[in-house]
Amino acid sequence: MSNSVKRPLLIGWKEYVAFPEWGIRRIKVKIDTGARTSALDVAHYKLHERAGVGLIAELHVALSRCNPERVAVVHTPVLDMVSVCNSSGVHEQRPLVEATVRLGPVIKRLPLTITSRAGMLFRMILGRKALEGDFVVDVSRKYLLQP
Repeated sequence: MSNSVKRPLLIGWKEYVAFPEWGIRRIKVKIDTGARTSALDVAHYKLHERAGVGLIAELHVALSRCNPERVAVVHTPVLDMVSVCNSSGVHEQRPLVEATVRLGPVIKRLPLTITSRAGMLFRMILGRKALEGDFVVDVSRKYLLQP
């Protein structure tokens, strides 16, 4: 983690994050303190075994809910397949990847589960493990940090 800020930053209940390594400048996220892990929406994904590397995910990342044709294709290693209880209370297997994420001045490596959030308002949820130590959430406000 690279954080030049000494105390936790105040953020709103929704913000924008960037994925610098993936060339993604801005995705709207919902700050979800009820979720332990963070989840990233993909239009779809494929898993491939690569010799000497292991399992690789080809992610088709939905950049905008309003423009579903705007997709970034990203290739990233899969750390594990994990069982996650989704918002409907159903357990599902999801790929777990790691990505560098920038939220305001804070840049950190985060584990993310990959799923389809079709029908949801936000392309990503940022869970409490991603927030701890760096952020405090004011649920009455939104977009407090510059993208």
